[in-house]
Amino acid sequence: MITIKDVARQAGVSVATVSRVYSGRDPVSEHTRIRVWEVGTRLGYTPHGAAQSLITNRTNTIGVLLPDLYGEFFSEVIRGIDQTARRQGYHVLVSGAHQEPAAMAGALRAMRGRVDGMIIMSPDAAADRHLASLPTRFPTVLLNSADAGRHAGTITVANYEGAYAVVTHLVSLGHRRIATLRGSAGNLDAAERLRGYHAALTDAGIPPDPALEAEGDFDEHSGFAAAEWLLAREPLPTALFAANDSMAIGALSACRKAGLRVPDDIAVAGFDDIPIARYMDPPLTSVHVDISALGERAARRLLEAMAHPEQIDRSDEVLPATLVVRASCGASRGRPPESMTVERS
Repeated sequence: MITIKDVARQAGVSVATVSRVYSGRDPVSEHTRIRVWEVGTRLGYTPHGAAQSLITNRTNTIGVLLPDLYGEFFSEVIRGIDQTARRQGYHVLVSGAHQEPAAMAGALRAMRGRVDGMIIMSPDAAADRHLASLPTRFPTVLLNSADAGRHAGTITVANYEGAYAVVTHLVSLGHRRIATLRGSAGNLDAAERLRGYHAALTDAGIPPDPALEAEGDFDEHSGFAAAEWLLAREPLPTALFAANDSMAIGALSACRKAGLRVPDDIAVAGFDDIPIARYMDPPLTSVHVDISALGERAARRLLEAMAHPEQIDRSDEVLPATLVVRASCGASRGRPPESMTVERS
């Protein structure tokens, strides 16, 4: 078996130089780099990742911890992270916490020592204590999470502003009984979207009504069940805002089961604008979030923090959202969707 020492000996350089050539991280002269590559190719050398990481103290891998791995939202986040990381020569190790504190703690322990930095999305407010356990110097970027105050900043979506915009739009269409499908209790995104819903109603002179609120869990099944519960009440709501598109899709199915036509009998809107939203029947009005860009921006922030640990950007960044009006809320079926960007002022 050909080892890194064999390549170093044949190329007439040190083992550290061979490691630098194959890692691509530290500067090596072009002449030396070509000679090492030629010798390595001739000998059939393949670098051993674990051994190389012992020499360079790098794994060339970043960890990603998400609440779940199911659904278009998370796959788009991973796509943005992976594309950005690969361009910089990094691999991505992904795990899901499944909204379980023990699973999150286990994933954090498992990734330590196997990755050079982490991107963590944990909107559950109870996750703060686990995030606080990470070493201060360990590069970490938080997505849609509470800032533990010691990491490479946070990146969040304009949750409040997006919810306020979509509910205000429904009010402008003449709706007064606007129901909502909330996200799970303790979820920071859900709390901000609910706050935006309440504020838009209040500013329109409509008192928020707890009887028009049903809790979901950000998936299609919970959206269907929550919508069924709301649609069994009298009088019926005339519009329904779901805190994410997956629940809105479940709600569309519940409306069909109840014999209600969307948008003629009830308007429906969601949040996130996942790729399938525009292909629903009718196409779903939603708050567009550039989900892939969210992952890309997180990866860039993390790579910058890893490359320059003495200059870590710890600022909190808010990505704007765009209200996309489609047929599910009453927009003309024959007209292109309208859009309006909303961001934090």
